[in-house]
Amino acid sequence: MSFILFFIGLVILIKGADLLVDGASSIAKKLKISSLVIGLTVVAFGTSAPELIVNIIASFQGNADIAIGNVLGSNISNILLILGITAIIFPLAVTKGTVWKEIPLSLLAVFVLFFLANDALIDKAAFSAISRIDGFILLSFFLIFIIYTIGIARTGENNDVSAKKLSQRKAILFVIVGLAGLTLGGKWVVDGAVAIATIFGVSQSLIALTIVAVGTSLPELVTSAVAAYKKQADIAVGNIVGSNIFNVFWILGLSSVIKPLPFKVANDMDIFVNILASALLFIFLFIGKKRVLERWQGILFVLLYAAYLTYLIIQG
Repeated sequence: MSFILFFIGLVILIKGADLLVDGASSIAKKLKISSLVIGLTVVAFGTSAPELIVNIIASFQGNADIAIGNVLGSNISNILLILGITAIIFPLAVTKGTVWKEIPLSLLAVFVLFFLANDALIDKAAFSAISRIDGFILLSFFLIFIIYTIGIARTGENNDVSAKKLSQRKAILFVIVGLAGLTLGGKWVVDGAVAIATIFGVSQSLIALTIVAVGTSLPELVTSAVAAYKKQADIAVGNIVGSNIFNVFWILGLSSVIKPLPFKVANDMDIFVNILASALLFIFLFIGKKRVLERWQGILFVLLYAAYLTYLIIQG
């Protein structure tokens, strides 16, 4: 049954991503809003829904390992695995605003998380935790990000959207059905993968950083891959960068407000990998073709992710 749920969920994910990209692109063109803004908001929020569901459940159950590992693992897989695979499918041209604003903001999110989570390391406290106050701080950053995104929409930048022509009602329906498919498909994939992993006796922490993280990132993978194939690079990149910002500021912020999350020093390694991945993404856009993530860089990202997984398995 776990295998059946896994594969059915994967099919639903693929179709949901296809509908979401078509609907979101069409809405962007009709409203004269850039595909980048749609990628940073509607698509990013929709593809982050599985992470949100997993984290809310984990927070109510007091399972901090799953909540924290899911976000950190998802952000790492978003850049190294998903952007890597997406760039291999089709080299990604990145807008100037994304290079100098959104990517640095996603990097800032990880640094803020490091300082908020490491009470024992920075303040010499008895133990480290992402407290409710920390959660409200993260949510405040998220509010700033939303205000900034609305500002982009008002400027009307990047309106060069080539999209499938759909009626407004049909485009909205595509987005709603696509988001529903991503959420349901993501949940089934994660449930199936976790059940399969549990049968083999894999630790819960390892599951969170690998199976759960990759599983909840599958919507981002499928959406970005479909967007790249359709040459909607703004949605492909905006989706990933937006999702990473959502994961830290919104999902982890909300999770810690629900219930404070104890933080283990071992998770600092995953934060450092997050920082490395974001920094490499920024640097790569100035190597070779300017503001283009090329195929060889995508291959390097995937190899780095394989190395990270190998490290986790050895540690686990």
